[in-house]
Amino acid sequence: MGFAPMQHVALLIFDSPMDIGLVVLIALILFGGKKIPELMRGLGQGIREFKTGMREDFNTPTQTAQTPPPAAPSATPVTEEKK
Repeated sequence: MGFAPMQHVALLIFDSPMDIGLVVLIALILFGGKKIPELMRGLGQGIREFKTGMREDFNTPTQTAQTPPPAAPSATPVTEEKK
């Protein structure tokens, strides 16, 4: 059993257009008409910066890929001295 896609989850939360209208009305009352475009603009910029960061992260090689492999062990065994 897997997770439901987001479209199905949204349909469970907002099952009628009146529900969506109610949420929009509450958002207008809480934030006001001038503040909502600013919030959406900030959200869009945040998503854009996140995508850019992810793209840059995939394009740069990782630090572990640049490190040389460990040195091979020496051929002569180490002996302990007895006192």
